[in-house]
Amino acid sequence: MSTGSTSEISTFKGQERRLRSGRIGAAGLLLSVVAASAPLMVTAGVMPTTYGTMGIVGQPLLFVILGVVLTLFSFGYAEMSRHVHNAGAFYAYIARGLGGTAGAAASVVALVAYSAMQFAIYGIFGFELSGLIDEHLGVSVAWWVPALAAVAVVGALGWLKIDLNAKVLGVLLLIECAMVVVFDAGALGSPGPDGLSLRAFDPDTLAGAGLGTALCFTIASFVGFEQAAVYAEETSRPQVVVARVTFLAVGFVALFFAFASWALSVAAGPSQIIGLSREQGPNLLFALSENRFGATFTDAMHLFYVTGMFAAMLSFHNVVARYAFAMGREGLLPAAVGRTSRTSGAPAHGSLLQSVVSLLAVALFAVTDNGAHGDPTAPVQRLFTWMGNVGALGVIVLMAAASAAVIVFFVRRGAARAQAPTLAASGAAGLALLVIVGYAVKDFDVLLGADPGPALRWILPGIIGAAVVLGIGYGMVLKAVRPQVHARIGLGNEAFQLEKAAKAAACPAPADPSDPNGPTDSRKVSS
Repeated sequence: MSTGSTSEISTFKGQERRLRSGRIGAAGLLLSVVAASAPLMVTAGVMPTTYGTMGIVGQPLLFVILGVVLTLFSFGYAEMSRHVHNAGAFYAYIARGLGGTAGAAASVVALVAYSAMQFAIYGIFGFELSGLIDEHLGVSVAWWVPALAAVAVVGALGWLKIDLNAKVLGVLLLIECAMVVVFDAGALGSPGPDGLSLRAFDPDTLAGAGLGTALCFTIASFVGFEQAAVYAEETSRPQVVVARVTFLAVGFVALFFAFASWALSVAAGPSQIIGLSREQGPNLLFALSENRFGATFTDAMHLFYVTGMFAAMLSFHNVVARYAFAMGREGLLPAAVGRTSRTSGAPAHGSLLQSVVSLLAVALFAVTDNGAHGDPTAPVQRLFTWMGNVGALGVIVLMAAASAAVIVFFVRRGAARAQAPTLAASGAAGLALLVIVGYAVKDFDVLLGADPGPALRWILPGIIGAAVVLGIGYGMVLKAVRPQVHARIGLGNEAFQLEKAAKAAACPAPADPSDPNGPTDSRKVSS
């Protein structure tokens, strides 16, 4: 469904309500969304955590299985992107299918989920960079110092043009991918004590108490592919580009990470990967690399491990800023948030809002960073692991709801028969995603490790539940108090075009007094 001509732009004090189109092409968009997956961060941080904390040897098989599920999801999601072009993506799709109240709930969940994932990366980024500074410069700094610096730099880049951000993300992403491929080759060329084993692809290796959390953490590695739709308004051909990039991103991430996690298990040995992951954590990748490539390559890998986190932070920041922009434009947030910079076309106020929220989040964890059980790094590790899983859980909930919205959207349009394969894929994906949500919530206590208290295992997933309830309540209030705002949830710029047309119809242009024929009486014409 068209969102109107790009020349029809509403302005307010030199700022726009529309993101500028044609700013990013297919290649730049692909680099931007895959950068959120942060290949080195996933390989060094997420994979050892899944192996160690969750005790799941079959992680490569999980990537394959989830790749299939998310490909099924992408059929409906991509088809929806051909009809709805809105920076609100998830919540816009859900609103168009399930109604404005559901859309309002989805908007709150999206803000909470993507913000949580960004907070998680700020924590591990600060921890790792402070460690590198101490190791190579001999200067000891608290983790929150580089984290706060990153908030400032990411916020500044958030004001700039998206094509500039795409170039920054693209360069970092290509270097990361190259280094992971080099490690993969080295691991397979010099395998660990179990040899070139395919044990990690055995379905029996998925048995374990931490399967639900492993599913959640593995899906977190995919997060980013769905962000292509967020940039629909900024591409020149959203009907083609968004769908193409979505499928390419899912396929790349599934195959790349399945292979990388298998190579990691081969390098350590399937029989030892769980123990080594628990012992060394994120350092496992670097220890295995140093044994094969030496210190110089490993130091470079560690450096790009940190820059990869920065790329992911920037990618998530851009997405949250655009969600906030879309919500401000439609009245879900203050109108000022829904305006862009005249110079860069970026969602400036949405970016500023996200920077302030990130600053507060890092400051909160810094103030409470007193260590736990004698481990001063515990708060940072909790920030990364806990918030990462909370965010991933929220995205899974959004994907399940979007799958239902796709079905309802096309059925209501009378396109059920024409879109039958797409709707079947969406239904299958939605059911699978709901099962994953159930497993993830059930096994959340595995993520918490040594009994931190029975309440916390419900409080953390409850954050997403609270966001859903809050969003539904907000939507119901809007429907009762501000029905005009509720009616345009998910419409984006289309709402303003409809308002413009309605005003033009209600207030026709005055008659030209110089016209010798004078005003025409429509009633006489009709008679």
